[in-house]
Formats: sequence, C-alpha cells, structure tokens
Amino acid sequence: MTTAAPPTTTLPGVPALAPLLARGALLSPLRRPRPDADFPRTRLVVPVLRADPARLAAYARVCGFPAGTDTLPVTYPHVLGFPLAVRLMSGRDFPLPLLGLVHTSLGITRRSVLPASGEYELAVRVEALLPHRRGTEAAVVTELRTGGDLVWESRSTYLARHRAPGHGSPVGPPAGSPAGPRQDGPPLPVRAEWRLAGDLGRRYGAASGDRNPIHLHPLTARLFGFPRAVAHGMWTVARCLAEHGTPPAAVVRAVFRAPVLLPGTVTYGAGGGRFELRGTDGRPHLSGEAGPYPAG
Repeated sequence: MTTAAPPTTTLPGVPALAPLLARGALLSPLRRPRPDADFPRTRLVVPVLRADPARLAAYARVCGFPAGTDTLPVTYPHVLGFPLAVRLMSGRDFPLPLLGLVHTSLGITRRSVLPASGEYELAVRVEALLPHRRGTEAAVVTELRTGGDLVWESRSTYLARHRAPGHGSPVGPPAGSPAGPRQDGPPLPVRAEWRLAGDLGRRYGAASGDRNPIHLHPLTARLFGFPRAVAHGMWTVARCLAEHGTPPAAVVRAVFRAPVLLPGTVTYGAGGGRFELRGTDGRPHLSGEAGPYPAG
C-alpha cells in the first residue's frame, strides 16, 4: 500500500517570523495537546532561496564560525527554515501550544558542502506527534535541495508539557525517535570555558530572526518562569559545532537538557566525536555528537 504524498503549499519567500509568533501566542491558550491529535499535513515549500550575505555573516560572528566563509554553517539551514516551521506550528490546525514549546532534540544530515551563494529549495513539514513522559512532542522535518537533490535535512522535536492521559500517569518515551547521544558516563574533557554576556540572546535573535521573548530580556523571560534571559538552544549547538568542527558531509545529533541562563559561564567539553555544554556546577545543558556521512 502506497502512502500518499503530503499536500504542498508553495510560498514566494520565507515569511516574517514576528507575526507568526504573535499568532501562535494568541492561539496557545486554546490548545489541548495530546499525542493522538490530528496535525497539519501540509508541506511548505520555498522553491528559490538564497542566503542573505549580511545575515549569514552576523550569524557566523555570533556563533563563532569562521568569518568570510563561502559555505553555509551546518546549522544555518535550520535558521532559514524556522519561520516555515513556526507558520505550521502557529496555525489553527496545530494542536500544541506554541508558547512553552521546548526544543528537545536535533538531528542533522548534511550530504555535501553548501555554497553560501547557492540557490536552494527549502521545504518544512510536521512529520508526527509523539508521546513523551512529560507530554507530547512534535517532530518537524526541514529539507534543503539543489537541482532536485536532497543535500541537507534535519529533524527537530518540540515538547509541549502536559499531564499524561489516565490519572496523570507518565507516558512512555517517544516512539520512533532517533537515538540521541549517550547520556551516561563521566563528563567529557573540558576544552574551553565561555563567559556569556547578558545580551547574547538579543544578538543571536538579530542574526537569526528568532526573537522569542524568553531570550531577549530578564523581564520578558520572567513572564515565562525563567529568572533571567535564556540562551537560544540553537545557539548552544551552533557554538559547540563551530568549536568542534564537522566534515563536509556530516551527521549531527544533539539533545537539549537544561536552559543556559544569561549572563552565565559554561564549559565546552569534547572527545571521541562527542561534545557537551555544562554549567560550572557540572549540570549538563547540551550533549551531542558529530561524525561523517555516511558513517564509516
């Protein structure tokens, strides 16, 4: 039995993110999340996309990638596709509240180097809703193509916390989720210590377009239960990968464990193809691994 291809909506360009975030915030109180809910099946496509050189340079600068690079950093297509993901997750047919969604994991496959001046087709879709012991996760897939060939893809999971059905009993781990980096074992060897300024969230938001209020200022972060502003999860993984490096064709897996408060100090550890970010107290914030594609 052949599975029907998802319906496709073609967009002339990447939509502005701020109105989508506002729409999602307004609709969030109406959501009743559950893992068996229906979700939007539409695949959003921007058929012709080029990276803006100024924004790319700002992104590379704030994340620590080499200046003047002629290729897209391995995490940058996620930035390009994020507004499309938010358009899907802020729609009336998306069952999880956009406010409070937590980015829990990221998997990237880059099949070849991506020229910064290249022309790409960008596509984003919601792949599935998954049960999680703390609620429901949405799996979102982003794809980048050139000349019809898939050159980069990612799978992100976003968690909406809520009580599990049936007297509040916890639901199981996500079914079908890709295996993430190992969570056990001692800390990796410390390679660097980074002191993060209080304005890091604003600088990354200006470069990426993701101006979620929890990242911008202590006052707006407190509205969502954080004592201070929080670093973007995608900044933490990008900064680690800028330090770690990735081969031209690469597979990356990362799990986001705890928010990084700003200002603050974190330690970067790495070894054996794995990397992590910890607080000075040893608390893990991020763990990940990066290696060649296909795996040898």
